[in-house]
Amino acid sequence: MAAAQKHVLRVYVARDTALKLTLLERPKSVEELKEIMQDRFKPRLDGDFSLHYEDPDFDGDLCLLVDIQELPEKGTLRVVRPEGDISSTASSDTDILPCVSALQRQKSWPDHFVVPGFDYEMEHILEEGNRVYEESGKMLKLKRSQKSEILKKMAEMIYSFKPYPHEKELAIAAKALITAHPCLRMTAGEDGELGWKRHIGYKVASYRNNLAKVGVAEVAINTGRRSRNNPNNDHPHQNIKKARKAEVNYIINLPKDQTPATLETMREEIIHEVEKTERNQLVIGKLMNTTYALRRQEIVGALVAPRVRDVVDRWPALLMESQVFAEFHRINNVNLRNQFYKELDRHTPKFITLFRDKATKTGKIAEELAKLMMIYDLQSADCPDLTDTPVALLTVVMDDTIDAALFSPESICIVVEDEILVSGPTTLADSFLLLFGCKI
Repeated sequence: MAAAQKHVLRVYVARDTALKLTLLERPKSVEELKEIMQDRFKPRLDGDFSLHYEDPDFDGDLCLLVDIQELPEKGTLRVVRPEGDISSTASSDTDILPCVSALQRQKSWPDHFVVPGFDYEMEHILEEGNRVYEESGKMLKLKRSQKSEILKKMAEMIYSFKPYPHEKELAIAAKALITAHPCLRMTAGEDGELGWKRHIGYKVASYRNNLAKVGVAEVAINTGRRSRNNPNNDHPHQNIKKARKAEVNYIINLPKDQTPATLETMREEIIHEVEKTERNQLVIGKLMNTTYALRRQEIVGALVAPRVRDVVDRWPALLMESQVFAEFHRINNVNLRNQFYKELDRHTPKFITLFRDKATKTGKIAEELAKLMMIYDLQSADCPDLTDTPVALLTVVMDDTIDAALFSPESICIVVEDEILVSGPTTLADSFLLLFGCKI
């Protein structure tokens, strides 16, 4: 009989609070695991939550734990609470990332463009056309309605990524179409991709115009420009308001069940909540997510770009750390904290090599870099041996610190069972408090 698997897990119940969980065997389901955690960490995990784990297949990015077989024997889990859950502490500083509405764009331009599927008849025609092309090199001649169907599907797929694609992106889409269906190549003597690129570009523009007529905000914002009836307005192709490279949801329509008046009421509720001594982060996050459309229409739709001070006066929650990350996620659909540290870890070795090289030169910058690298080397070499340390507070001080300054160190690390679980507090009182919580 095989030995039972032992699991040693570090569970982040809040952004800066991690607790250790040891399991002698794998739970039968994710729900059973959550019940075990609620029992062990009571009352920290009251209410509904989901579990995310660091998936090694995706360079440690977080993935939702759905199958208990994905539970690592040794790894990190993160507790994520739904936005509407106000059972957690009102002052919780856990990152609250907004849920992206189904009407909002959820992805940017892909690294590999995938041609959309067509209806059964069109797929059959293309399949037969590809077979004939492979056998004889004869290209498929489409009817006008068939070509229109292909172009419409391509326009819809492109728009799902961005409403204003660049020429290069149109060329990528055209090339993907020709690669998937070689029989669609244009007549001899003409670049097979060039013709489709031009037609797709026209179709995307037509698709944008149709959406603008029905009031889709991100394209309707550019209507009403110079025409025969409005000769003094802006030129149709100048100062187009569109998303920058990383932006996914540049400007969106108001939620169906909301009006500018109801969203303005929510904005006032946000101001009232921010002014409280103990802010309810979950309530603020939910209100900020609901009023996102109003906020973007105020900023993007203004004839003159508003000053930063005017924006934060109307939306003071944008000055909160949690809402800085949440607003970035709303616009780009990217977890700023995770992405930043992931890229920082990836580039740090090259940075260290570059800094060491620059430190060998002469000049003030080289001198400062030399001091920086010296401190880095000392910190790397001074990692203490934590073997056989059941519970401890590890203080970090400078070399020339006097004994009295030990009560105000640079930082304090909480050690439980030979591992540093939390680092950062600079007061002994806060550190003892967290240490007590980690041992419950």
